[in-house]
Amino acid sequence: MTKEERHSIILDLLLQNDSILVTDLAEKLNVSSVTIRKDLTELENAKKLYRNHGKAILIDPYIDNRNVSEKEKLCVEEKRLIGIKAASLITPKDSILIASGTTVHHLARNIHATDKLTVITASLEVASILSKDKNIDIIQLGGIMRHSSKSVVGKYAEQALSDFSCSKLFIGVDGIDLDFGITTTNMMEASLNRVMMRTAQKTIVLADSTKFGRRGFSKISDLEDIDQIITDSKVSPFVKSRLEEMGITLTTV
Repeated sequence: MTKEERHSIILDLLLQNDSILVTDLAEKLNVSSVTIRKDLTELENAKKLYRNHGKAILIDPYIDNRNVSEKEKLCVEEKRLIGIKAASLITPKDSILIASGTTVHHLARNIHATDKLTVITASLEVASILSKDKNIDIIQLGGIMRHSSKSVVGKYAEQALSDFSCSKLFIGVDGIDLDFGITTTNMMEASLNRVMMRTAQKTIVLADSTKFGRRGFSKISDLEDIDQIITDSKVSPFVKSRLEEMGITLTTV
């Protein structure tokens, strides 16, 4: 088998599996791990894959902290459908938590309360959207405002949550890595999100399929700590299978 043939097979396997171990590639191609590492280095230099802890992955796993106005322009239709589905999970007289991020903005735009609803949120944009509905009581958390996300973080926001208990947390994330967990780009936001998770009976992650296989700077939690993920239909069969094995409810729109 030529080097070019190995490279083609490696890329085909990645398209099927999202990521693959060096040892598995060596076994499948009947070559040494040293040869595979050289192949992966060449493919990475050609920007066709990324290497990460003894395995190859198809997309760049690291995420920059972009402004909310930039994020709003990405995957708009997918986020809209995710928001509609998430809103359908809210029940009459519910008490919920909504974190920050552009996907939860779409959730807020699709909440139409027919009965009393209580919402606690870190997002100024979510509070602004929901303020138009007289059936919704809004508790806006205070603290340090992050200009990039138009949301608050810090100990004052975390301390306020100790007085509440909610049925559901709807949270947006910057990355979902099957091994590392869910992440965001800001460590103070990650800390607040962890407190939110303890305040809610159920954690529901809202994330379009581009977030899978990515990592932000700060870890929020392991995947085992969340209950449900709502995403779009482009999520890979490999990811679906792994999440089902973990007992996480995966809802696609």
